[in-house]
Amino acid sequence: MGRIAMPVRRAVFVAALSRALAGCSDRQSALAPHAAEAQHLFWLIFTFVVLLGAIWLIVMIALAIAMWRRRAECQQPHERTANALISICAGLTGLIVIGLTVVSFAGQREMQRRESPLLVRIIGHQWWWELRYAEDVPNRPFVTANELHLPAGRDVVLNLESSDVIHSFWAPSLAGKKDLIPGRVNELNIRAPQAGVYRAQCAEFCGLQHAHMGLDVVVETPDRFEAWRIGQAGPGRAPQTEEQRFGQDVFFTRACFACHAIRGTKADGFVGPDLTHFASRRTLAAALLPRTRGATAGWIADPQGLKPGAHMPLLPLSSQELNAVVAYLENLE
Repeated sequence: MGRIAMPVRRAVFVAALSRALAGCSDRQSALAPHAAEAQHLFWLIFTFVVLLGAIWLIVMIALAIAMWRRRAECQQPHERTANALISICAGLTGLIVIGLTVVSFAGQREMQRRESPLLVRIIGHQWWWELRYAEDVPNRPFVTANELHLPAGRDVVLNLESSDVIHSFWAPSLAGKKDLIPGRVNELNIRAPQAGVYRAQCAEFCGLQHAHMGLDVVVETPDRFEAWRIGQAGPGRAPQTEEQRFGQDVFFTRACFACHAIRGTKADGFVGPDLTHFASRRTLAAALLPRTRGATAGWIADPQGLKPGAHMPLLPLSSQELNAVVAYLENLE
């Protein structure tokens, strides 16, 4: 029995260690900073940990020495020495606290310096993200969902709002955490120096599907970002095949348009995500599933089975109708 238990324990330990280390992945980790804000936070945390860890170690060593050398009776000279040491330590504590406060404020001030930023409005819903671009370009506003695109090397200001409960936006490899509070607009600054795909997550418990409220942050070169933005500002693509046209008819006859918007059509709903360029996204259902034809069909067929509590209802569709709707959505690039 003991021989069997040992490999089992080892396997359990390795599995637990693997899951713990997975949290340090480059895609979503405060220990792998890629943007200036995340780097400032990393070094701020590092400074605090090293300095306070050293103080703790010194205190523990001093305590051990004092316990080892204690005497039954305290004499006056020793009391004077102890009082002097206590006064010195109290003064050093005050200086350390002041120094850490200055370092913290200096880091925050550095993170708040911005020049000609791109403005993106992010609205949290249960349980998905609405993204409104181009307040700084009035003739090219557009709305998308669950995927944040940013230009590398440019300052970006995220205006954070909530439509229902308190959410929290956190992309640990790029910036700190900031809450989305109903009736209030909070601001978060980001400047990603290089292209890459990072993970963001709601970091404030917001209900049943809180753990499934994620989004990809896609940082692109300025040219690729501008091309993406021009494409996103356009209307939805018209159906190209008979199946896609049938899917569009099903989309409008089954009241999907009452909850979703597709620019260039009569669909102007706002309860669910904007689907104008649905097929250009990497994931669906707030990063719950990869955006593949099969996953899209599964999501439409049984949203409550995949994400219980989501506000998307179950629609009774035949297999032909389901395939046609998926074909129509997959055409919206």
